Formats: sequence, structure tokens, C-alpha cells
Amino acid sequence: METGAPEHAATAEAALVGRPNGAAWAAFLAAGIGTFAMGFFVILNVAGIFAAPAVYGPSGGASGRATFAVIAWLISWVVLHRRWRDRHVEPGRISTVTLVLIALGILATFPPLWELL
Repeated sequence: METGAPEHAATAEAALVGRPNGAAWAAFLAAGIGTFAMGFFVILNVAGIFAAPAVYGPSGGASGRATFAVIAWLISWVVLHRRWRDRHVEPGRISTVTLVLIALGILATFPPLWELL
């Protein structure tokens, strides 16, 4: 008595391989770019190279830095989505780059790092 489960699993897996996944990976990579942009703007501010204007007065320059990071995230998401929406993208390199960008972005927001500048 055969259940056909291995054949069904192989067929389902083969159907997913050729399916476009670029839109999802574009969003994933854009999140890494946005996180890195936030850390980058924080470092530029601490180094005195760029002071973002306050978008909301009580929060000061943090609101400007966050606004610029959101703009960087949104632009990168739109550009990547338009380029990858109909493609099948291999996730290996993109996930690695995204995780590195997120780690660097978070690291750049910590004050002990600023003291090294």
C-alpha cells in the first residue's frame, strides 16, 4: 500500500523552486539597508559630519535621523522590488548580506562605539 506522499512532496518542492520570490527578498534586503542607514546617520551625527534636522521638536535630531533612515529603506525597497519582483532569487547571499547590514546598523547605534571616533 503506497500513500504517494514522497511523490507529492517532490512535486510541491519542484513547483516552489521556479516560483518568483524576488519581492519577498527585496523587502528583506531593504530592511537591512534601512537598519544600516540608521546606524550610518547616527555615526555621521556623532562625528559632526551631518546633523539631521528635527522633524518632531521634542525628540530632536533623532526624529530626523529616523526619517532619513526610513526614506533610505523605502527607496531601496521600491528599487529592489521593481528589479526582482518577477525573478526567483537565491536566498543564501541575500540573507547573509542582510544580517550583516542589520548587525552593523545596530552596532553603530551604541555609544561605546562612538567613543572610538
